[in-house]
Amino acid sequence: MTGQSAEIEAVRDFIGQWPPFDRLPDELLALAARRIQIAYYRKGSDLNLAAGRPRLYIVRSGAFEIRDQNRTLLDRAEPGGYFGFPSLLTGRAASNHVSALEDGLVYLLDEDSFASLRAGYRPFDHFFNRAHARRLAGALPARDNRFHLTRPVSEIMGRRPVTASEHETVRVVARRMTEQRVSAVMVARDGRLAGIVTDRDLRSRVLAEGRADSAPIRQIMTRELATIQADSLLFEATLLMIERGIHHVPVVAGEAPIGMITTTDLVRLQKADPVYLIGELGRQGDAEGLQKVCRNIPELLRNLIEAHATAEQIGRLLTSVTDTLSRRLISQAMDKLGPAPARFVWLAFGSQGRRDQTAVSDQDNGLLLGDDLKADDAAYFRDLARYVNDGLNLCGYKYCPGEIMARTARWRQPLKQWQNEFMQWIRQPSSKALMHASIFFDMRPVYGAGELFRGLQQAVLGAARGNSIFLAQLTASAAQLTPPLGFFKNFVLEHSGEHKNRFDVKLRGIMPLTDIARIYALASGDAEIGTRQRLKNAAEQGVLAEKSARNLLDAQEFISHLRLLHQGKRLSQGQPADNYIDPRALSRLVRHQLRDAFAVIIDAQASLRNRFTGGLL
Repeated sequence: MTGQSAEIEAVRDFIGQWPPFDRLPDELLALAARRIQIAYYRKGSDLNLAAGRPRLYIVRSGAFEIRDQNRTLLDRAEPGGYFGFPSLLTGRAASNHVSALEDGLVYLLDEDSFASLRAGYRPFDHFFNRAHARRLAGALPARDNRFHLTRPVSEIMGRRPVTASEHETVRVVARRMTEQRVSAVMVARDGRLAGIVTDRDLRSRVLAEGRADSAPIRQIMTRELATIQADSLLFEATLLMIERGIHHVPVVAGEAPIGMITTTDLVRLQKADPVYLIGELGRQGDAEGLQKVCRNIPELLRNLIEAHATAEQIGRLLTSVTDTLSRRLISQAMDKLGPAPARFVWLAFGSQGRRDQTAVSDQDNGLLLGDDLKADDAAYFRDLARYVNDGLNLCGYKYCPGEIMARTARWRQPLKQWQNEFMQWIRQPSSKALMHASIFFDMRPVYGAGELFRGLQQAVLGAARGNSIFLAQLTASAAQLTPPLGFFKNFVLEHSGEHKNRFDVKLRGIMPLTDIARIYALASGDAEIGTRQRLKNAAEQGVLAEKSARNLLDAQEFISHLRLLHQGKRLSQGQPADNYIDPRALSRLVRHQLRDAFAVIIDAQASLRNRFTGGLL
């Protein structure tokens, strides 16, 4: 026996001990052993799975740790263990991080050989699909943001089931499928699921075989069915489709048909996954393509709410989508206009700046340009700003009613001019200047030269910090906006108009709390712009009592989450999202908690007045 033959025999003996290789027919096991390559990794080394084509990694010796992009532990692989298979199954680039906990030897099986084994032996395919599903199921609950794979199947079904009696004719059922615009119907017998008929069945079992359309539907229905219970998780339905190679799975309660899950449902949910959505934005070549992708944002919001994500998580995810969209539009504009002739920064203000966007967001942005800007360069940045603002509007981010957008010449200026604007607001705090402060002081760079932004931010924070007159005026302005709570803790509602008997939870709840956090940040020179972090920093710096900070953080999360639940409900009902809440639609407990949250803000406003105005206001 040659050295190479002995080595192949050793590989075969080792992999043949472990599932699913231990069940492979001899010829397939021999094929796998011949195709395997060997790699050695030292303790502490990182494996770059994204380099080159995907491969199956089989641990011969040592131990390896697999973590996701958030460094959440997914799995540990020891001798006989595997990693790398998710990329082979999904076709997506590897994104997990793998590190060697000990010196280790690994067998590598190439993509084509893995595919041949899956195609040649179904149990092999089933093993790795189940392993992938288990990893997903194990990882998702550990994440702060659980997503749709852990949701019950019953939450995904979008409509009542379309059913037929087994005695109805092919013609009648086909007409019903056309009228209801479905690709499959469930056939019932005495209230129980008896079979399923799909578009494919009509083609292959009726048209292709020349069967009369007067034949009873029972003659062509599929009787051996894979079904799933309504309380099963979506990843289990996904796995079932993969294992059986089917596109429709009837959902049953006991034996009664109550709905259907299809691959179309899975695609729809995938498109409303934040990672998928952001990836799709990066692949679009024009504003119209971006518009199509952005149509999935309302579904994304609903999914996040139903997955019990926190208001902070939802705000950051939605803002990440807006940031990606903005950067993609800037790149498209530069593809059309050519390279930028000078340094610039695209600035986000307001809710995008704070990373707390919801379903109702218009535009607040500007362009910060280098002081070396030439007169001839102005037209370039005007056209760039128009392209981006128009594209954002097309994608659902409406033009700012106050024209605070980069396409407005005043908000498309060199650094020195921006500094002059801020200095004037701080030194001469008129009512309009204070209104601008509530928007422009929450600024963040989205694209461009970071040093330009830092130059502006440092100048602004330095001028505002300790400026007692400006802070007093800012406090007085903020104090005019109070929560909708009367003297006896009754809700103060709109008395007339479209929103009668409701209150604006953003205007009267979110904004007062945001103002409090902003004033504390400006007073201490804190460069943070997120409301939650501003409050935490204020407590750490001793300018806000720790207990008050905790109460405000709890109030912010509660009010923000209530707002998101309201918006998600309206979107689910086919209505546009808004900020107007009817307290009568809330439970007694939620109303009580909301009163307490508003009371926390009122107390914090009083403390703010005492600190920055001497209690005179």
